[in-house]
Amino acid sequence: MFMTRLLKLVPLLSGIATFHLSSAFPLSRRAPAQVFTSCSVPNTVALTFDDGPYIYLNDVVDTLNREGVKGTFFFNGNNFACIYGEDLVEAVKNAHTSGHEIGSHTWGHKRLTNLTFDEVHDEMFRVELALERILGVVPALMRPPFGEFNDLVLEASGIRGQTIVNWDFDSEDGKSATVDAQKALYDAVVALRPPSILSLQHEVHETSVTEVLPYAIQKLKEAGYDFVTVSECLGGIEPYQRVGEPSARDENWQC
Repeated sequence: MFMTRLLKLVPLLSGIATFHLSSAFPLSRRAPAQVFTSCSVPNTVALTFDDGPYIYLNDVVDTLNREGVKGTFFFNGNNFACIYGEDLVEAVKNAHTSGHEIGSHTWGHKRLTNLTFDEVHDEMFRVELALERILGVVPALMRPPFGEFNDLVLEASGIRGQTIVNWDFDSEDGKSATVDAQKALYDAVVALRPPSILSLQHEVHETSVTEVLPYAIQKLKEAGYDFVTVSECLGGIEPYQRVGEPSARDENWQC
């Protein structure tokens, strides 16, 4: 298996900084990743945003900052746009420095359940490397595309030190729900008043960002929820495996 052969080569490659092997390929086997679909801290709501970074990222961050709300972004490397684009690099940095949480959504938003073990690792590794280059962080939180996983994905995530985070409330913007339909879903969940909400939104749809998000925040505030990041809503788990310094841009920053 490719992974096994590569792990045997780690001592030979450890001096090559560009591989970032310590974050890409942890050297010890671990238990399968834990999977969370709801918050464990009562009266909390964790707003999460998938599929970026994209052109509306700064708009999402501006809205969250204006409302005094923290969010969690699950970024791809090359989905709607390339994460290494200069404007998106700055937007990703802005989200992070504003205090919002950053997680992995894999590199190309492929269905991980259709991939081999090594292909799953590659999808995870490349976005982790990008976030380590841009922000200096190695995420501990991962959301599989479409929320889909199997035993291989759980094993790969466990090896990589990740926790899988899905959701218990879907705004359905990713299913092309209209603005009115999305607002109605927020009305319905607020009327039910569950103990906590772990939401799914996307930062890649303009109306979701400009019309639905402000409405959702207002409704959830009126319901008395505390807005927190995913790591906080799960009881204070660590959002990052390592926090260091970002890298200087070089010729490897491309998709």
